Amino acid sequence: MKKIIYIFTCLLFVSGIASAQKGSLKRANKLFEMKAYKEAANIYETKDRSREVLQNLADSYYYNSQMQKAIKTYREFFVTHTDSIDIELYFRYAQALKGAKDYKEADKWLSRYYAKPVNTLSFIDENTKTTPHTFKLKQLENKNSSNDFGMSFYGDDKVAFASSRNSENPSFVWNDLPYLDLYNATITKDGTLEDVKPFSSDVNTDSHESNATFSKDGKTMYFNRTNKTRTKTGEERVAHIKIYKAEFVDGSWKNVKALPFTSNKYSTEHPALSKDGKTLYFASDMDGGFGSFDIYKVTVNGDGTYGEPENLGEKINTKHREQFPFISENNVLYFSSIGHLGFGGLDVFRSNSVNGSFDKPVNLGSSINSNLDDFAYVIREKDNRGYMSSNRTGYDRLYGFGREENYLTKYQVEGVVTDKNSKELLDGSLVTLMDESGTVLQDTIVGDDATYLFKIEPNKKYTVRGTRKAYIPQDVEFSTDSKGKVQHNIELILESYADAEAAVKEDEKGDVKINLDKIYFDFNKSNIRPDAAVTLDVLVGLMQKYPDMEVEVSAHTDARGKDQYNLDLSKRRAASTLEYVVSRGIDRNRLRSIGYGEMQPLNECDKEGICEDEEYDINRRCEFKILN
Repeated sequence: MKKIIYIFTCLLFVSGIASAQKGSLKRANKLFEMKAYKEAANIYETKDRSREVLQNLADSYYYNSQMQKAIKTYREFFVTHTDSIDIELYFRYAQALKGAKDYKEADKWLSRYYAKPVNTLSFIDENTKTTPHTFKLKQLENKNSSNDFGMSFYGDDKVAFASSRNSENPSFVWNDLPYLDLYNATITKDGTLEDVKPFSSDVNTDSHESNATFSKDGKTMYFNRTNKTRTKTGEERVAHIKIYKAEFVDGSWKNVKALPFTSNKYSTEHPALSKDGKTLYFASDMDGGFGSFDIYKVTVNGDGTYGEPENLGEKINTKHREQFPFISENNVLYFSSIGHLGFGGLDVFRSNSVNGSFDKPVNLGSSINSNLDDFAYVIREKDNRGYMSSNRTGYDRLYGFGREENYLTKYQVEGVVTDKNSKELLDGSLVTLMDESGTVLQDTIVGDDATYLFKIEPNKKYTVRGTRKAYIPQDVEFSTDSKGKVQHNIELILESYADAEAAVKEDEKGDVKINLDKIYFDFNKSNIRPDAAVTLDVLVGLMQKYPDMEVEVSAHTDARGKDQYNLDLSKRRAASTLEYVVSRGIDRNRLRSIGYGEMQPLNECDKEGICEDEEYDINRRCEFKILN
């Protein structure tokens, strides 16, 4: 009896110590460091709302996808602590706001974070018209499922995925769920996982295993495995992840070994093998990257060795997480990112291989991406069918999908800009797309091939305009119909003013001028005489005929008289000429006046007393140069 009482007393004592430790801030911080966010948050909630407590509590909620709680706590932190704020908190707060679909508020904080405007709603609107496909998602029926993700193709008729369904495994501190194992299964036509079986104990251990990828012949598998021990990294102790290789020999997976470029100092994860088996893509936070996890590739040599890992560069990678790469049979790279602009959390992106490198990633759109994490996308492009994972329901779940071409991307107007008479391409021309109210929607300066292309929308009216200096603008109206013509090819044929009007000529300097009869002014006067008005009415007629024409009116004197006097006189005469044209109904904004005095003679009479009167008369003139 005494022994029982002694044991009971000891248990109470130990329990009391454990209870005291359980509620301590030191323990909460230790749990937070171990990424046991759920348990850490429970303790932080009982503590005074210090700077440290609020920040770690908000982060705990964020990392466990409890976005509403994270928003509330981040907001409290920013209100009570305004100095020396880690800018990365702005990013996490914005992502939490996106997780709650509060995009306008999220953009305020992202704009502060990036120090430039961010407009997610505008991105979403544009993405709807530009993302190449739309998707039909269906959650896979999966008995005994608790937390599954990372589906991959396993031969022609099977799949492999990671699951925490094995209740005999120890619990993971992050989410209190059992450690992950790898499973294989078949999928019925209605999207049900059947004959679910774990891989052997050579593959599955008492640590995490996930994200398997297989060679074309099914005899080689690469997968993730988490280290059992934690390594000090910065201020944290981290259980890093390594990529392992296994070989299928005599009906079982054997020879399980970590790849040579893995390390206890950083993680390598999410392997994806190219169709020919010669390149392995993966994610890693190894030194030399752009920030958090980046996408890398490494050559798989025929003798079983590996090349040096190569970072895919800044088009693909950002300072935030890029993970879960997949390379399709068409050599299209798919991956998930929280660093590129998206809907919230990890979004799935695609990037085409162009001349040996990957182009700018494109978000796959709202039909597959949610406001939370969407990842582990795989596809057989010839079938337009595949699988992905998402935590949009609160837990990681597996989804199947079919994809179709995004019909909105078919709506476009394109064409070329040419000269009406010479038929030459007019590179450098401005092409503008306007809606039916005249509001400019898009514009572009055409390149050497003089071509343009604009994405448009169904059931709308548009005008496309071609403009070029010294050319008559051309407007072409068109409309789109969801049941009719969706693609328009409109050649913009521009005619130069010089070709259209005999009075318009291009001089040796390339200036296009309107040649009118000479305008005379009375001596030392700047008012318009009746004979000058007759000549100016020709200019008025041209500007009425071409409502987009803009003209510079310049006045010049000869070299006789004082320089400043001549300059002032020419300015008055140019201004007087402009005012006359305006009085005849031409918009003032289409005109500009300038007086050059005696600075631009047409002959060598640039000094007083060196020429005859008739030679000086040549330099006294008004000129009309077409600006646009």
